Amino acid sequence: MVFAAPGEALAGAEEVLRGRPAPLHASVAHQVIGIWQRDFGDMRLALSHLRRARAWAARAESAEREADVLATLGVALVHAGRTRQGMDALRRGVERGSGHTRARVLFRLAYSWWVLGHHREALEDVRRAIPVLRQADDVIWTARALTLRATVHLALGSVDRADSDFAAAEALWETTGQEHDKADSVESRGLAAFRAGDVPVALRLLDEAEERYAKLGTPTFMLSIRRCEVLMAAGLAAEALAEADTALDALDGIGGQSTRRAELLLAAARAARLADEPGTAIARAALAVRLFAGQRRTWWEAHARLVLIGARHAAGRGSGRLVADAAAVAEQLVALGAPAAPEASLLAGRIALDLGWTADAERHLAAAARSRRGGPPLARMTGWAAQALRAQAAGSPRGVLEACRRGLDVLDDHRMTLGASELRARATAQGAELAALAQKAGMVSGGPRRLLVWSERWRATALSAPPTRPPADPALLSDMTAYREIAARAEESRMEGRPVPALEREQRRLEREIRSRTLHMRGAAPDGGDRFDARRLLARLGEDVRLVELAVLDGRVQVLLCGRGRVRRFEAGLLAAAETEAEHVQAGLRRLAHPGAQARLPVVEAAGRRLEELLLGPAAAHLGDGPVVIVPPGRLHRVPWALLPSLRERVLSVSPSASSWLRAKETAPPRGGRQVLVRGPGLATGGAEVPELAGRYGGATVLEHEDATVPRVLTELDGAVLAHIAAHGAFRADGPLFSSLRMADGPLIVHDFERLDRSPYRIILSCCDTARFASVGADELLGLVTALLPLGTAGVVACSAPVNDAAVVPLMLALHEGLDRGLSLAEALRDARGALPRDALHRATGWAFTAFGAA
Repeated sequence: MVFAAPGEALAGAEEVLRGRPAPLHASVAHQVIGIWQRDFGDMRLALSHLRRARAWAARAESAEREADVLATLGVALVHAGRTRQGMDALRRGVERGSGHTRARVLFRLAYSWWVLGHHREALEDVRRAIPVLRQADDVIWTARALTLRATVHLALGSVDRADSDFAAAEALWETTGQEHDKADSVESRGLAAFRAGDVPVALRLLDEAEERYAKLGTPTFMLSIRRCEVLMAAGLAAEALAEADTALDALDGIGGQSTRRAELLLAAARAARLADEPGTAIARAALAVRLFAGQRRTWWEAHARLVLIGARHAAGRGSGRLVADAAAVAEQLVALGAPAAPEASLLAGRIALDLGWTADAERHLAAAARSRRGGPPLARMTGWAAQALRAQAAGSPRGVLEACRRGLDVLDDHRMTLGASELRARATAQGAELAALAQKAGMVSGGPRRLLVWSERWRATALSAPPTRPPADPALLSDMTAYREIAARAEESRMEGRPVPALEREQRRLEREIRSRTLHMRGAAPDGGDRFDARRLLARLGEDVRLVELAVLDGRVQVLLCGRGRVRRFEAGLLAAAETEAEHVQAGLRRLAHPGAQARLPVVEAAGRRLEELLLGPAAAHLGDGPVVIVPPGRLHRVPWALLPSLRERVLSVSPSASSWLRAKETAPPRGGRQVLVRGPGLATGGAEVPELAGRYGGATVLEHEDATVPRVLTELDGAVLAHIAAHGAFRADGPLFSSLRMADGPLIVHDFERLDRSPYRIILSCCDTARFASVGADELLGLVTALLPLGTAGVVACSAPVNDAAVVPLMLALHEGLDRGLSLAEALRDARGALPRDALHRATGWAFTAFGAA
């Protein structure tokens, strides 16, 4: 019952002990309590009860009972870090038991070998146990043994064998009432899905397992370790670190298993390393190494040492000793049959390259490069990264580009299996090094045009295809409706000055549910997509339009000026300096949004001149007289481009990539020409432009007051030719896909827009912060605008800073006058800025708005 109904089993055992039981029954009861405490509670109590169980078994003079208790005690001692004592107890259990009981003890011995990382020994013992358990028709223990054998196969990289055993075990579990074991089976299938490269399915199965454990009220430390691994592969390193730390606190709070503590420390170290926190990674990995060494867990100690060496390298520590340490770990992992061996060889090669030890680097990188031919996506990418570094060290730009191309192709295939736009964006971090190597090699071997191709090969990959449309999942729809209601109530309470901690907790819970369900979505099979073609871009730009793509190499901005059939390169300033200046400009625009800040105008304009020098450099003098399209890197998404002197009077648009601009340029408006005007609640001006626009667009659909609800707004936006939304915008840096526009019934969030079959061809967002993004992955952006562009929107006007509501009204009216004359959004916005009064308030308002896309 311990794994069918844990709470009832514990209560039943305690009840037996209160009744002065016979020695045999007392032994069973103490063993049950020991198992419960071992897996779900305090290890000290577990060992105390199991020792008593063994003593009562001896008094009962039952060799089979004593063998069974010795096996349970042995597992507990191993989990407590007393490896030698634990394995001795297990071996004595094997000697004392016979037949069916001995097979159960062999299973626990195999399990302990797996915990210790001795996978070959684990396989040998579990294979000896399975036929006996099957012959005894012991369904539960046979299913456990099959699950264990599958898990060992996974550790050794044999995914197909694992799948077969998991399927056989699951069929057996369905005939039992072992709910905890069933949850463990679901968790294990999640791990198998992850090892096969299917992140969405892995996340779904792990979440399902967590729900099953929650119903039983049992802790889930192994689940946390596995979820950390999946989250890291999905690019969610900060979340993995938080999960590992939370689990560590919970484990320490109950005095839980020492083995799990070491594994959680290793997970936290890996996550901290990926989250660019090398100091945290070093501390956690060093402690994990000590714990694993004390527990005699060589397999785990080797993996912890790999993370420790990588973190020290990331912290800038490079030495011959570090190369030797990485090489030794690589050899050890090979001997253990661990799939992480290529990662260790790559690390040794990377450190050797930094030291200029080319011969050593070649040896280690060649070993790592062998993994490029097979295995899960991230392992193959490790191999291609090693191959690219080999080619770079050999002075072969062509070899670098070929390796980078193949590695990024693997990433693309992996990324397209992810349905959620967030996962696609974050997954790009895995290919950052390949992209940087390719850009450098491209500039050396092929000049500006090849640098452009490789910049595009990497830029805005999350926008290369629309995200998978969220399924018509009743639970998801219910959660989104509840989220909207709770968020609206919380906002109303805050406006009345009342604290809302309970509502905010429920809102956060619903956000987690919604996000979890969207992360489960699988993407469509990759179709190869359209490769970027520089000739096609230049043909589309023609003689008048200039496209300026900003690439960053070694921290410096490279300006790629495209137009008139050519691509030219200019070197500008340091990216870090430009980021700092952009923050100063944003602060200045916030000040200018309030009346009486006229004196700040020269300061902001001077900052604009400095930004131009840093971002465009000498290219500013070669922009010609026609329209300009800016393609900035993700880290410059907050630059108000219209403030730069050479762009101030121009027709100016911004795009996440040249490919995105091409798609927008070639997107045809929908038939029917429906216009939609939306006015949300609580605006200082009451959305004053909307009534005037309603008069201008005689047949427009106008949604305001109680009609401006999220379901109604989404229905009308779907397939519209033009949408104008006047509503309060809220940007969520902590959860960009929960950035929102306030409607009558609550927030309209990015996840809502992703449900549209086709978003409006043109959309104007006349509210603050609608053009703000979160930079994730390598160079990806998440926010309202980036959600709309892949869904059929060809042009967006949005705002990147707080603005004065009253000053927005004349800008919007002038913008629509330009659209009436047949102008594009960028042309109409340029003319609208020019029509505003020249005071600081109105000029700052004009600079804060940007036209995105090409419509």
